[in-house]
Amino acid sequence: MLDLYAHIWNGEALGADECVISADEKTSIQARCRCHPTLAPGQARAMRVNHTYGRGGALAYLAAYDVHHAKTFGRCEPRTGIAPFMALVDQVMTQEPYASAKRVFWVVDNGSSHRGKKAADRLTTAYPNAVLLHTPVHASWLNQVEIYFSVVQRKVVIPNDFTDLNEVADRLRAFEDRYNATAQPFQWKFTTSDLDDLLARLDRHTADHPEESSAAPAA
Repeated sequence: MLDLYAHIWNGEALGADECVISADEKTSIQARCRCHPTLAPGQARAMRVNHTYGRGGALAYLAAYDVHHAKTFGRCEPRTGIAPFMALVDQVMTQEPYASAKRVFWVVDNGSSHRGKKAADRLTTAYPNAVLLHTPVHASWLNQVEIYFSVVQRKVVIPNDFTDLNEVADRLRAFEDRYNATAQPFQWKFTTSDLDDLLARLDRHTADHPEESSAAPAA
């Protein structure tokens, strides 16, 4: 996966007709309608957001991020699941250059929408040129789309003052269009060598502190 970010697969450089997609879901984005209007920041005054709100429901935002071209494909769904994720896959894979690409690598975490070999087989059956790769368990931070979601959280969701879910979806789509107009690929600096160093440090820590890695004795 880290090699893919560096345009490498199995020790060989990726071709111009090969793509890397990072995909995931941002779940439960709520439409919270504040009981009093939010006050914009002013001179020597921070934004003021009322702490009481009415609930207007929640939606899921699914996104696929082209790692090397900084292109984001997103969609809003009532909930996550296999069908919404495959709808995102369809949205991407039916467009060029992905439809005719030699290979399209899909980097995902171990969420239930795309977990395990069944998900990999499902993707390959639908699109033979697609390859599904999972991040290690508890290492979804290796998925570059998480960086995009952090931008969405800061630029779109906060302070979460929406009239309804339609307003949430409209703002997400508008931001996606604006982001795609100016985005540059993330300067990913964590390499396989860095990963080897991290694992070596963890091994040394475990050897030096075996009591911390052993299971607690039964009561």
